[in-house]
Amino acid sequence: MKLSLKTLGVAPNAWAVDAATADITRPPLEPKPIAIATDTKTLRLDLAKAAILVIDMQNDFCHADGWLAHIGVDVTPARTPIAPLQRFLPGLRSQQVPVIWVNWGNRPDLLNISAAALHVYNPTGSGIGLGDPLPRNQAPVLMAGSWGAAVVDELTQAPEDVCVNKYRMSGFWDTPLDSILRNLGKTTLFFAGVNADQCVMTTLQDANFLGYDCCLIKDCTATTSPDFCWQATLYNVKQCFGFVTESEAILSAIAK
Repeated sequence: MKLSLKTLGVAPNAWAVDAATADITRPPLEPKPIAIATDTKTLRLDLAKAAILVIDMQNDFCHADGWLAHIGVDVTPARTPIAPLQRFLPGLRSQQVPVIWVNWGNRPDLLNISAAALHVYNPTGSGIGLGDPLPRNQAPVLMAGSWGAAVVDELTQAPEDVCVNKYRMSGFWDTPLDSILRNLGKTTLFFAGVNADQCVMTTLQDANFLGYDCCLIKDCTATTSPDFCWQATLYNVKQCFGFVTESEAILSAIAK
Protein backbone atom coordinates (compact mmCIF):
# COMPACT_ATOMS: atom_id res chain seq x y z
CA MET A 1 0.00 0.00 0.00
CA LYS A 2 1.43 3.35 -1.06
CA LEU A 3 1.82 5.92 1.68
CA SER A 4 0.19 9.29 1.09
CA LEU A 5 2.47 12.19 0.34
CA LYS A 6 3.48 14.41 3.24
CA THR A 7 3.28 18.20 3.04
CA LEU A 8 6.47 20.20 3.47
CA GLY A 9 6.18 23.96 3.82
CA VAL A 10 3.35 26.44 4.01
CA ALA A 11 0.65 26.68 1.36
CA PRO A 12 0.79 27.83 -1.32
CA ASN A 13 4.60 27.46 -1.27
CA ALA A 14 4.46 23.81 -0.20
CA TRP A 15 5.70 20.54 -1.62
CA ALA A 16 4.21 17.08 -1.20
CA VAL A 17 6.80 14.32 -0.75
CA ASP A 18 7.51 10.71 0.07
CA ALA A 19 10.60 8.54 -0.40
CA ALA A 20 10.09 8.33 -4.16
CA THR A 21 8.29 11.52 -5.17
CA ALA A 22 8.52 15.27 -4.74
CA ASP A 23 5.42 17.05 -6.01
CA ILE A 24 6.35 20.72 -6.49
CA THR A 25 3.27 21.77 -8.43
CA ARG A 26 2.06 24.01 -5.57
CA PRO A 27 -1.72 23.99 -6.10
CA PRO A 28 -2.98 27.59 -6.31
CA LEU A 29 -5.20 29.20 -3.72
CA GLU A 30 -8.86 29.63 -4.64
CA PRO A 31 -9.26 33.20 -5.95
CA LYS A 32 -11.30 35.72 -3.94
CA PRO A 33 -11.58 38.72 -6.28
CA ILE A 34 -13.11 41.99 -5.08
CA ALA A 35 -13.35 45.46 -6.58
CA ILE A 36 -12.92 48.53 -4.38
CA ALA A 37 -12.90 52.28 -4.84
CA THR A 38 -9.61 54.06 -4.18
CA ASP A 39 -8.68 57.74 -4.32
CA THR A 40 -7.45 57.36 -7.90
CA LYS A 41 -9.29 54.47 -9.61
CA THR A 42 -11.29 51.30 -9.10
CA LEU A 43 -8.97 48.57 -7.90
CA ARG A 44 -9.64 44.91 -8.59
CA LEU A 45 -7.64 42.60 -6.32
CA ASP A 46 -7.55 39.02 -5.05
CA LEU A 47 -8.01 38.64 -1.28
CA ALA A 48 -6.43 35.18 -1.55
CA LYS A 49 -3.17 36.94 -2.41
CA ALA A 50 -3.53 39.75 0.16
CA ALA A 51 -2.20 40.39 3.67
CA ILE A 52 -2.37 43.37 6.01
CA LEU A 53 0.66 44.83 7.75
CA VAL A 54 -0.29 46.58 11.00
CA ILE A 55 2.73 48.67 11.86
CA ASP A 56 3.79 49.92 15.31
CA MET A 57 0.38 49.92 17.00
CA GLN A 58 2.30 49.36 20.22
CA ASN A 59 2.48 50.88 23.66
CA ASP A 60 5.64 52.92 23.13
CA PHE A 61 3.95 54.79 20.28
CA CYS A 62 0.26 54.74 21.16
CA HIS A 63 -0.07 54.61 24.98
CA ALA A 64 -0.09 57.56 27.34
CA ASP A 65 2.60 55.82 29.44
CA GLY A 66 4.76 54.94 26.44
CA TRP A 67 7.98 56.40 25.12
CA LEU A 68 6.55 58.93 22.65
CA ALA A 69 4.32 60.40 25.34
CA HIS A 70 7.30 60.49 27.71
CA ILE A 71 9.29 62.69 25.33
CA GLY A 72 6.36 65.08 25.00
CA VAL A 73 4.55 63.87 21.89
CA ASP A 74 0.74 64.00 21.89
CA VAL A 75 -0.14 60.39 21.08
CA THR A 76 -3.86 61.08 20.60
CA PRO A 77 -3.55 60.93 16.78
CA ALA A 78 -1.68 57.61 17.03
CA ARG A 79 -4.71 56.09 18.72
CA THR A 80 -7.19 57.01 15.98
CA PRO A 81 -6.58 53.80 13.96
CA ILE A 82 -7.63 51.62 16.92
CA ALA A 83 -11.40 51.76 16.40
CA PRO A 84 -11.28 51.27 12.60
CA LEU A 85 -8.87 48.35 13.04
CA GLN A 86 -11.20 46.77 15.60
CA ARG A 87 -13.83 46.59 12.84
CA PHE A 88 -11.51 45.89 9.90
CA LEU A 89 -9.29 43.07 11.12
CA PRO A 90 -12.10 40.58 11.94
CA GLY A 91 -13.49 41.14 8.44
CA LEU A 92 -10.11 40.33 6.89
CA ARG A 93 -9.64 37.28 9.10
CA SER A 94 -13.04 35.99 7.97
CA GLN A 95 -11.54 35.81 4.47
CA GLN A 96 -8.31 34.18 5.71
CA VAL A 97 -6.32 37.34 4.96
CA PRO A 98 -3.23 37.14 7.21
CA VAL A 99 -2.86 39.86 9.82
CA ILE A 100 0.84 40.61 10.31
CA TRP A 101 1.84 42.76 13.28
CA VAL A 102 5.09 44.57 12.53
CA ASN A 103 6.32 46.12 15.79
CA TRP A 104 9.54 47.86 16.66
CA GLY A 105 11.31 45.46 19.02
CA ASN A 106 15.11 45.70 19.30
CA ARG A 107 17.60 43.17 20.60
CA PRO A 108 18.33 43.81 24.28
CA ASP A 109 22.04 44.30 23.49
CA LEU A 110 21.32 46.69 20.56
CA LEU A 111 24.18 45.09 18.64
CA ASN A 112 22.46 45.66 15.29
CA ILE A 113 21.66 49.34 15.98
CA SER A 114 24.14 51.91 14.72
CA ALA A 115 25.20 55.07 16.53
CA ALA A 116 23.41 57.06 13.83
CA ALA A 117 20.14 55.27 14.62
CA LEU A 118 20.65 55.72 18.36
CA HIS A 119 21.28 59.44 17.84
CA VAL A 120 17.85 59.93 16.23
CA TYR A 121 16.15 58.81 19.42
CA ASN A 122 18.59 60.25 21.96
CA PRO A 123 20.32 63.22 20.28
CA THR A 124 21.94 64.55 23.46
CA GLY A 125 23.00 61.15 24.79
CA SER A 126 21.49 62.00 28.14
CA GLY A 127 17.81 61.36 27.41
CA ILE A 128 15.66 58.23 27.33
CA GLY A 129 16.48 56.44 24.09
CA LEU A 130 16.40 52.94 22.64
CA GLY A 131 16.67 50.30 25.37
CA ASP A 132 16.56 52.78 28.25
CA PRO A 133 13.94 52.24 31.00
CA LEU A 134 11.02 54.63 31.12
CA PRO A 135 10.89 56.45 34.47
CA ARG A 136 7.19 55.75 34.97
CA ASN A 137 7.16 51.96 34.57
CA GLN A 138 10.80 50.95 33.92
CA ALA A 139 9.84 49.38 30.59
CA PRO A 140 12.84 49.42 28.21
CA VAL A 141 12.13 51.52 25.13
CA LEU A 142 11.32 49.59 21.93
CA MET A 143 12.83 46.32 23.19
CA ALA A 144 11.52 42.98 21.93
CA GLY A 145 9.37 41.26 24.54
CA SER A 146 8.86 44.42 26.58
CA TRP A 147 5.66 46.25 27.43
CA GLY A 148 6.63 49.07 25.08
CA ALA A 149 6.94 46.73 22.09
CA ALA A 150 3.59 45.01 22.78
CA VAL A 151 0.46 45.74 20.76
CA VAL A 152 -1.93 48.04 22.62
CA ASP A 153 -4.54 46.22 24.70
CA GLU A 154 -7.43 47.55 22.62
CA LEU A 155 -6.33 45.54 19.58
CA THR A 156 -6.81 41.79 19.82
CA GLN A 157 -4.24 39.46 18.31
CA ALA A 158 -5.65 36.19 17.02
CA PRO A 159 -3.73 32.90 17.34
CA GLU A 160 -3.29 32.71 13.57
CA ASP A 161 -1.81 36.21 13.31
CA VAL A 162 1.87 36.64 12.51
CA CYS A 163 4.25 38.86 14.52
CA VAL A 164 7.48 40.34 13.12
CA ASN A 165 9.97 42.45 15.05
CA LYS A 166 11.61 45.27 13.14
CA TYR A 167 14.72 47.30 14.00
CA ARG A 168 14.45 50.32 11.73
CA MET A 169 11.59 52.36 10.35
CA SER A 170 11.09 49.87 7.50
CA GLY A 171 9.61 46.52 8.41
CA PHE A 172 11.58 44.87 5.61
CA TRP A 173 15.07 45.95 6.68
CA ASP A 174 16.96 42.96 8.14
CA THR A 175 13.75 41.10 9.08
CA PRO A 176 12.03 37.89 7.84
CA LEU A 177 8.97 39.79 6.59
CA ASP A 178 9.68 39.36 2.88
CA SER A 179 10.35 35.63 3.26
CA ILE A 180 7.12 35.17 5.26
CA LEU A 181 5.02 36.96 2.67
CA ARG A 182 6.53 35.02 -0.22
CA ASN A 183 5.95 31.70 1.55
CA LEU A 184 2.32 32.69 2.10
CA GLY A 185 1.96 33.62 -1.55
CA LYS A 186 0.98 37.22 -0.82
CA THR A 187 1.52 39.87 -3.47
CA THR A 188 -1.01 42.54 -2.41
CA LEU A 189 -0.37 44.33 0.89
CA PHE A 190 -2.69 46.55 2.90
CA PHE A 191 -0.91 49.02 5.18
CA ALA A 192 -2.12 50.33 8.55
CA GLY A 193 -0.60 51.78 11.71
CA VAL A 194 1.71 54.60 12.74
CA ASN A 195 3.45 56.81 11.96
CA ALA A 196 2.13 57.17 8.43
CA ASP A 197 4.98 59.36 7.21
CA GLN A 198 7.72 57.34 8.89
CA CYS A 199 7.48 53.62 9.63
CA VAL A 200 4.35 52.98 7.54
CA MET A 201 5.67 54.93 4.57
CA THR A 202 9.17 53.44 4.56
CA THR A 203 7.75 49.91 4.86
CA LEU A 204 5.32 50.62 2.03
CA GLN A 205 8.10 52.04 -0.14
CA ASP A 206 10.31 49.00 0.43
CA ALA A 207 7.36 46.75 -0.38
CA ASN A 208 6.89 48.61 -3.64
CA PHE A 209 10.59 48.29 -4.45
CA LEU A 210 10.34 44.53 -3.82
CA GLY A 211 7.46 44.21 -6.27
CA TYR A 212 4.44 44.05 -3.94
CA ASP A 213 1.17 45.80 -4.78
CA CYS A 214 0.55 48.37 -2.03
CA CYS A 215 -2.65 49.85 -0.68
CA LEU A 216 -2.69 52.32 2.23
CA ILE A 217 -5.81 52.05 4.40
CA LYS A 218 -6.37 55.72 5.19
CA ASP A 219 -8.67 55.46 8.22
CA CYS A 220 -6.48 52.76 9.78
CA THR A 221 -3.34 54.87 9.52
CA ALA A 222 -2.25 58.02 11.38
CA THR A 223 0.70 60.15 12.38
CA THR A 224 1.73 62.38 15.25
CA SER A 225 3.63 64.55 12.74
CA PRO A 226 2.22 67.84 11.39
CA ASP A 227 -0.64 67.60 8.90
CA PHE A 228 1.58 68.49 5.94
CA CYS A 229 3.48 65.22 6.57
CA TRP A 230 0.21 63.28 6.37
CA GLN A 231 -0.79 65.07 3.16
CA ALA A 232 2.63 64.44 1.60
CA THR A 233 2.34 60.75 2.51
CA LEU A 234 -1.03 60.42 0.79
CA TYR A 235 0.28 62.31 -2.25
CA ASN A 236 3.39 60.17 -2.58
CA VAL A 237 1.56 56.86 -2.16
CA LYS A 238 -0.94 57.79 -4.88
CA GLN A 239 1.70 59.34 -7.13
CA CYS A 240 4.48 56.76 -6.87
CA PHE A 241 3.87 53.71 -4.71
CA GLY A 242 0.31 52.38 -4.86
CA PHE A 243 -3.26 53.15 -3.88
CA VAL A 244 -5.16 54.79 -1.02
CA THR A 245 -8.55 53.59 0.21
CA GLU A 246 -10.73 53.23 3.33
CA SER A 247 -11.38 50.07 5.32
CA GLU A 248 -15.13 50.36 4.69
CA ALA A 249 -14.57 50.02 0.95
CA ILE A 250 -12.96 46.62 1.50
CA LEU A 251 -15.50 45.49 4.11
CA SER A 252 -18.35 46.44 1.79
CA ALA A 253 -16.78 44.47 -1.05
CA ILE A 254 -16.39 41.47 1.24
CA ALA A 255 -20.03 41.70 2.30
CA LYS A 256 -21.13 41.54 -1.36
